[in-house]
Amino acid sequence: MDLIFQFLRIMVFCFAGELCHNFLPLPIPASVYGLLLLLAALKLGWVKPEQVRTAALFLIGIFPLLFVPAAAGVMDLWAELHAMLLPVLIALVPVTFLVMATAGRVTQRFAKAEPELEEELANDDAQ
Repeated sequence: MDLIFQFLRIMVFCFAGELCHNFLPLPIPASVYGLLLLLAALKLGWVKPEQVRTAALFLIGIFPLLFVPAAAGVMDLWAELHAMLLPVLIALVPVTFLVMATAGRVTQRFAKAEPELEEELANDDAQ
């Protein structure tokens, strides 16, 4: 039951992101608005990490599965993609390495900060 409430909390921020996307005249996807709103709520303490942790870990676990429809769509458009394969590869390869390097750096930084965060959370719980 707790997983359902955690998932609903995340969905509230997704819905708020959809509202922001519809009412704000900026070319930002609704999912980005939702993530920024959830980040702000976490930073401001309106939502505690424990209130969304299990559902977030579950969603992260099934995340690769969400790319299957996109991959199937690319396969349907192979004839059109084949005509521009070289420019796509020239753009795709460096960007892939850039994203991998950036994700690695961010992960290393968070991995170093995690023990400090756990200690801070333990101190908050003790008070």
